[in-house]
Amino acid sequence: MIISASRRTDIPTYYSEWLFNRLKEEYVLVRNPVNIHQVGKINLSPRVVDGIVFWTKNPVPMLSRLRELDKYNYYFQFTLTAYDRDVERNIPSKNEVIIPAFQSLSKMIGREKVIWRYDPIFFNHRYTMEYHDKYFRVLAAKLADYTEKCTISFLDFYRNTVRNTQPLNIQPVTKEQQLELMQRFSETAKEYGFYIDTCSEVIELDSFGITHAHCIDKERFERIGKCRLAVGKDQNQRQECGCIVSIDIGTYNTCKNGCLYCYANYSNNTALSNIQVHNPTSPLLFGEIEPEDTIKERKIQSCKEFQLTLFDL
Repeated sequence: MIISASRRTDIPTYYSEWLFNRLKEEYVLVRNPVNIHQVGKINLSPRVVDGIVFWTKNPVPMLSRLRELDKYNYYFQFTLTAYDRDVERNIPSKNEVIIPAFQSLSKMIGREKVIWRYDPIFFNHRYTMEYHDKYFRVLAAKLADYTEKCTISFLDFYRNTVRNTQPLNIQPVTKEQQLELMQRFSETAKEYGFYIDTCSEVIELDSFGITHAHCIDKERFERIGKCRLAVGKDQNQRQECGCIVSIDIGTYNTCKNGCLYCYANYSNNTALSNIQVHNPTSPLLFGEIEPEDTIKERKIQSCKEFQLTLFDL
């Protein structure tokens, strides 16, 4: 089984101590987002966890403890954009903290295990076509030696995203604008020696050498782990999503990054309340098990294929 940590919150930045405690004890409890009193118990033993995908904007809290992940196959989805604090309110300095962290992480674990994400993309009076083109190139010059690819996407307007981004006066993006920006990005990527793919985008960009992403990627895990995996597409994701099946161990309304485009925090007040009751020793990301909760252990097994095929000989 593949573990996602997490699409719902930035575990590496804010909950790394909790994460390492969970890996040490080899299990985690996760509330059902639809029915919070239904709690799943997830086995985190290396015997059944075939890989972990870490999603983050700042892995610094994890860097000194990466050796504790030696029993696992893993890689990072590392979001690093050119937005300022009017958009990403609580992200440290890109030049002084985040870019050096990206480079350090890559040196420690390998460029194939650090995926650069430049997303979500939107346009307004400040963040124009020319702005994205210029600063994508600036970032590419600093990151190209430390990653194999960059995954991009354009902003999706969920209900809470529409509300939270109102101060930014975001302009609708046309297909023509998407094509022009992707042509510019592809030229930069070619110049610096990495490739680009798109996350859950319908638009076809094959003419620019841009493919559709598999953010939770079967082939990447097979390459990292040197084994085959019998696992298919995650049917719980959008049709355009290429990810394989995984279990997410994060929780909505717990991220402190403060990004206005975030879809995972529905309510700032709820997020603040949840954050205040985080306990790094609890099996839950926040709070404790209540009398009305029902815990059910999920059946987890490895997806590794141990029988050789003709292609393995």
